[in-house]
Amino acid sequence: MSKVKKNIYDFLRGSFLTDESAFKNWRIIIFVVLLLLVMITSAHKADKKVIRISELNKQKRELRAEYVDTGTILMRMKMESSIKEKAKKRGLVSLESPPNKIKVTIKN
Repeated sequence: MSKVKKNIYDFLRGSFLTDESAFKNWRIIIFVVLLLLVMITSAHKADKKVIRISELNKQKRELRAEYVDTGTILMRMKMESSIKEKAKKRGLVSLESPPNKIKVTIKN
């Protein structure tokens, strides 16, 4: 067997984890695993933030629609025709002649 084939065979068998220099290999493997765990955790947190942003945008659109609807209702309530109708229901009628302006003059 050539040296390359022997090295590949030893790697596949996992002898790099059990021989005398395995401590160095284990330190590197543990470091890489910790880095992978940090990366996975940060990815999950980023996904949660994206989902939260999506929920807040949906809620913002709903509140905006409610605001527009409420504004439309208010504008209809403030219209002169709707106020006249409500006043007629209460027995009030509008004047046929315009009101007179009262001027107060003070003489010294």
